[in-house]
Amino acid sequence: MTRQVRGVGARSAVAGKYLSLVVASVLTLLPLAVVLMAALKTESESANNGPLSVPHNWFNLENFQIAFTQGHMLRAFGNTAFILVFSVTGTVLIGSMTAYAIDRFRFPFRRLTISLFLLASLVPGVTTQVATFQIINSFGMFNNRWSAIALYTGTDIVSIIIFLQFMRAIPISLDEAARIDGASPLRIYRTVILPLLRPAIATVVIVKGVVVYNDFYIPFLYMPSPELGVVSTSLFYFKGPYGAHWEIICAGAVLVIIPTLVVFLFLQRFIYNGFTRGATK
Repeated sequence: MTRQVRGVGARSAVAGKYLSLVVASVLTLLPLAVVLMAALKTESESANNGPLSVPHNWFNLENFQIAFTQGHMLRAFGNTAFILVFSVTGTVLIGSMTAYAIDRFRFPFRRLTISLFLLASLVPGVTTQVATFQIINSFGMFNNRWSAIALYTGTDIVSIIIFLQFMRAIPISLDEAARIDGASPLRIYRTVILPLLRPAIATVVIVKGVVVYNDFYIPFLYMPSPELGVVSTSLFYFKGPYGAHWEIICAGAVLVIIPTLVVFLFLQRFIYNGFTRGATK
């Protein structure tokens, strides 16, 4: 009798696990399916039919053509790539150098510095936007791609924590051996520490890259010029004061999703390995 009860409980647990996975999959895929179906509809179908209605023509690519040409997607991808490369590179350098200094050097108020980093991450960004905007404007970077780069490159506590987890797994004896050979702290960082941080660098590049690629607020506020549009803001111009061409916006959203989806499918193991290795070492 006890074995039967345990068997029923085990089957119920397995059924509950798979049921939760099915529900989570539906909640994740349903919005993507709605966007894809809306991108394949005509203007009249989008206006008169519901969001879950099936498009009449599954091979209607006119909306994608309009979104790509009139939305200047090629220019948007170029601006996004420019901002992405400099922002991610700066984040990796600043985050790894900060983690190296915190983990390898002993200085006054070291623990206070880490606490201030954590405290700063808890402050809502909207409360500091007035001061941030005034600083960016005083430097003459408003309506310039470098304004977004400067804001994205700012100290990222997530990247620092990731680098710190990996830094603690690197033996200090490697630093001491390099120091005996006459290497300076900067050279130790460049030739010893940085090559051993490659898994952490891959994780930070992917996570930060997705954040920069999908962000709408900073490009919209600090780069209002249409010539500086990125992938997250280029589709906003299809929305007018009296309505929006949702079928074109959805088509552009599909074009924006495809690069991140392809990158994630190819590099997802680096994300999972990076977090798990950094947490267990």
